[in-house]
Amino acid sequence: MQPSRHPYGDSKIASHPVTQTWQQNGKCPENTIPIRRTKEEDVLRASSVNWYGKKTPEDLQKFHLKASANSGHQYAVASSATGNYYGTEANINLWKPMTESPQDFSLTQLWVVAGFYSTNDLNTIETGWQVYQSFYGDNNPRLFIYWTRDAYKSTGCYNLRCPGFVQTNNQIAIGGALSPQSAYGGSQYEVCFLVWKDPGSGNWWLQVGGIDLGYWPSSIFTRLANRASYIQWGGEVAPSENGQTSTQMGSGHFPSEGFGKASYIRNIQTVDSSNSLSSANGLSLINPTPNCYNVQTGTSSNDWGTYMFYGGPGRNSNCP
Repeated sequence: MQPSRHPYGDSKIASHPVTQTWQQNGKCPENTIPIRRTKEEDVLRASSVNWYGKKTPEDLQKFHLKASANSGHQYAVASSATGNYYGTEANINLWKPMTESPQDFSLTQLWVVAGFYSTNDLNTIETGWQVYQSFYGDNNPRLFIYWTRDAYKSTGCYNLRCPGFVQTNNQIAIGGALSPQSAYGGSQYEVCFLVWKDPGSGNWWLQVGGIDLGYWPSSIFTRLANRASYIQWGGEVAPSENGQTSTQMGSGHFPSEGFGKASYIRNIQTVDSSNSLSSANGLSLINPTPNCYNVQTGTSSNDWGTYMFYGGPGRNSNCP
């Protein structure tokens, strides 16, 4: 059973269903799902065959709660207060950021989190869009998912690269490219993401663009088997080399530029124990390098609800 929603007004943003390139060639037969083909060159681009489709060992020390100006990965994130959460919904603006190197990635996502990195029992559910040329073979923004139950040590993976997520829908390919993308000063496009814990089964369901894609069984988690402790929304950039990267986050522009120029996440809501959605409040900000990538939050009485603008160009005169 999906969470109940509070009413919001009509949006001024261009409405468009989730569109993926592969859909131009047809659709999957009944009782099958679309799976992005893994090619030999995909695996060869990875730093290690054993780590293909997973966060690398170097990433394990760069989880955003520990991020700093010198941590490598850089974030512009809004975080809920610690509490009891059963999911989240948000409309995420879709862009095609430039990456300095094929090994860099830039993403926008939500994190549903329980446990602790320090005790190796960090559990996460993650979903959003990502530009990651060395993983996908091109620089298109792609729908992705991730999960772990041991702080990324040995469990979990991107997309469907390992057992875990159970896809039940044949209309959308996880790992598939998303279009159309927003244009600076032009049309803005977004995708609505909803993750919620089903009160009956206890499984964590994923809905993208109003379509139920599948679920993470509660049995694959430890801390997330019951509930989440906090939820986060925002952008992340991972450079492949030491030093400040020029890889863009979001639109590549700072949040101060506002709608149509800076990337946003709007209508940010959380699911409570009664399976109801309500606007997130009391958000704290994680932006250790604000001259490179920054984040601002706000609230509105219209269909924006709780929102954030985030992103930046990376290396610039104030971020050498």
